[in-house]
Amino acid sequence: MRLYLDQMFSCTLADILRNDGHDIVRASDVGQSRADDERILEYAIMEVRTLVTLDEHFGDWTVLPLKKHPGVIRVKIHPPATSAIAQRLLPFLRTHDQEQFANNLIILGKDRVRWINTARGE
Repeated sequence: MRLYLDQMFSCTLADILRNDGHDIVRASDVGQSRADDERILEYAIMEVRTLVTLDEHFGDWTVLPLKKHPGVIRVKIHPPATSAIAQRLLPFLRTHDQEQFANNLIILGKDRVRWINTARGE
């Protein structure tokens, strides 16, 4: 799976995901360690990568409206420790195809998953 990790994720998480067979790019790998959310999303769209983030702005349509995109997975785990994120994210990724994520905001919590189609009416 082609994933783009937002700037708050560690190299350790990237390595864990790579070791599970995922194609990972981190925001800091491409000079976006301080980029705003809009630029982060633009890069993910341009590179056809599902964005993985902790940022709550993804889901606030007044701040950052989502339309056509390869998917956004917003991890909602507190505290956001790398091991807890990996423990929840890995099984989720293993049971889905990347195509399923297109035009969806997926809120991945500790005990539940919420899918929101963001391209309705397109």
